[in-house]
Amino acid sequence: MADLKGGGDMSADNRLKLEKKIFIDGEIIVKTGIHVGGSSLGLSIGGANNVVIRNPVTNLPYIPGSSLKGKMRSLLEKCYGLVKITSETKDSKTVWEGRLCEDPAEDVVQMFGASADVEITYADYAPTRLTVRDGKLLNPDELEKADQTDMYCTEIKTEVSIDRLTSQANPRNFERVPAGARFKLALVLDIYNVDTQESGQGNKDKKREERFMDLIKQGLCLVQDDYLGGHGTRGYGQVCFHVDSVEERSAEYYQKGGINDQRSSFLEKFSPLNCRGAGAGDEV
Repeated sequence: MADLKGGGDMSADNRLKLEKKIFIDGEIIVKTGIHVGGSSLGLSIGGANNVVIRNPVTNLPYIPGSSLKGKMRSLLEKCYGLVKITSETKDSKTVWEGRLCEDPAEDVVQMFGASADVEITYADYAPTRLTVRDGKLLNPDELEKADQTDMYCTEIKTEVSIDRLTSQANPRNFERVPAGARFKLALVLDIYNVDTQESGQGNKDKKREERFMDLIKQGLCLVQDDYLGGHGTRGYGQVCFHVDSVEERSAEYYQKGGINDQRSSFLEKFSPLNCRGAGAGDEV
């Protein structure tokens, strides 16, 4: 442990201990058609060229946790200026990249985690804190009964690209989950003993667990004002979030077989996000 960098010791003997889990539950409400791509294998004639991802058992569309988590992290890294632009020469061409931030001193990296092949030498570093569950479709019956859906619980949007010289139209079809769909939002934040002490370092005077909750709220706000899934610059993927509950389970909860489950004071933090009752096209 002599070569560890960064913050102080975890404890007298440098033990890492899980203090609690924080559960953030709610809904993802789709405001404009959303496309999170899936496999096109086995498409029937007349189907879409670009399909959405579906549960192979229920055939219902869902939002992968990786899509929401990756979008939150990407937007937060850009928001905090953590994207380092690098270049390298490949086949006599300069290729520019904005790679994933992997600095363990940053709360974003501490919360979302680092790549498995990155060596972390930081005294108060802990495993990835944030888990984002896959978002299950909550109102399939409503979508199935809709008169204008083209496929099971989805719509087909046709887009056309025009050749600038010949004016020839080249149509392509995209499958989208329509506006009005609602998906489950489920996040789990792990808090360790290294997260419960005030750092006293400049603007990081809050406990890290508070900073993590701030980052989650900020990430969801950024996604609301950006888009989720593909083709967002063409109007796809506008969503809003409603957080119903924030609950905590301490390490003691698991040690003693399910007691001391309690509501969290962090619930109020998410109230500005809530868009309960907002229909397709309505203002939040």
